[in-house]
Amino acid sequence: MLIQFNFENYKSFRGEASLDLSATNITEFSERVVKKGGEKILPVAVIYGPNASGKSNVYSAFAYMSKYVLNSFKYGDDGKEYDEVRPSPFLFDSETEKKDTTFEVYFTILKDQLEYVYNYGFCLGIEGVTEEWLNYRAANSEKSKTIFYRDHDDLDLSGISKESRDNIKIALEPEVLITSLGAKLKINECKIVRDWFKENEFADFGNAVSNFFLSRMLPPGFVEDASVQDNVVNFFSSFDDQIKGFEVTKVPSSDDDKKAERYTIDALHKKLNSEELAKIPLSSESAGTLKMFALYSELQSVLKKGSILFVDELNARLHPLLVRNIILTFCNPKVNVNNAQLIFTTHDTWQLSNQLLRRDEIWFTEKDKNGVSTLYSLVDFVDEKGTRIRKDESYEKNYLLGKYGAIPTLNNIGLLEEN
Repeated sequence: MLIQFNFENYKSFRGEASLDLSATNITEFSERVVKKGGEKILPVAVIYGPNASGKSNVYSAFAYMSKYVLNSFKYGDDGKEYDEVRPSPFLFDSETEKKDTTFEVYFTILKDQLEYVYNYGFCLGIEGVTEEWLNYRAANSEKSKTIFYRDHDDLDLSGISKESRDNIKIALEPEVLITSLGAKLKINECKIVRDWFKENEFADFGNAVSNFFLSRMLPPGFVEDASVQDNVVNFFSSFDDQIKGFEVTKVPSSDDDKKAERYTIDALHKKLNSEELAKIPLSSESAGTLKMFALYSELQSVLKKGSILFVDELNARLHPLLVRNIILTFCNPKVNVNNAQLIFTTHDTWQLSNQLLRRDEIWFTEKDKNGVSTLYSLVDFVDEKGTRIRKDESYEKNYLLGKYGAIPTLNNIGLLEEN
């Protein structure tokens, strides 16, 4: 499970930002708190804020870190490619645009029937990796052990076997992470970290292009396995019982494109006063239905593996009750038996309720007049009188009134005003 994600000098975030999923000492919904690796961890985090405040940049930062861990072993062969993938620092400051961007995570892993807490991070500069570290500790220990550490002047691989150390020293390049290279070399200590990132899922519904492709992705095995189709129907029945099944038809390929397999998919709906089924192209279903179709694979995957689902704009095209149902799925330990986590951004204040979320599960992003974003939790928020937020407050009402900040400053749009 993710305990904490930290990043610095990334896009609109100039200073360090920290998304902390460790549970604070508050009383509400204590039954959903998961105890792992000697830590108390939350299953859900929701991020609110106005447009262009940095919500999506929190999502983007975690997605970027994951992608770099999985792919950096490719970047050493071509310096130009690294220029294209280097993270964007905070550009509205002549100093930070030249400084490193930092990413760091703390997470738990079950290894050899014991829980361990890992701390992994790295810094990326103009020419590549300037610092990288990996530490771990057992659940019953307060002292961490170093697996490796590197910077410009030092390369400490003391937590890795002698043979593997030599292989890393030979193959390591400035643009490449030890974790990424080590996993490719089948070094177990590196594979553990790489695989943790690999298991997580991302869905960017705030991006029109990503949304288009996500809504057209089929669950694995959907075409050839009727049981997978039945599972999707059962999933849909939790919010829409109109779809009774699917019909998949292979489209004949042309002589020029014999290798490309294409299919048409129809959703089957029951006709009124009849046992017959009406066929409607899946592409003609509502945007919300297509979004849930896209989410099915990710939801199924993370709940089964106990990994993380990070969604940008979860509320888009979905009814608030349906979003609430997804949140409750992750918060219910009887359903979420593998301790999967849901992190998402949203504008849907209907979910901003003390009947649904803990104060430490609610986060806000705000951007100041200099274009600098900050990330903070409701549980840490202190009002002008120096008072912390109570658990019996109306979070939604007070947020819209501006009590917690992170709301847009509105002026008249003035489209019809005369000059």
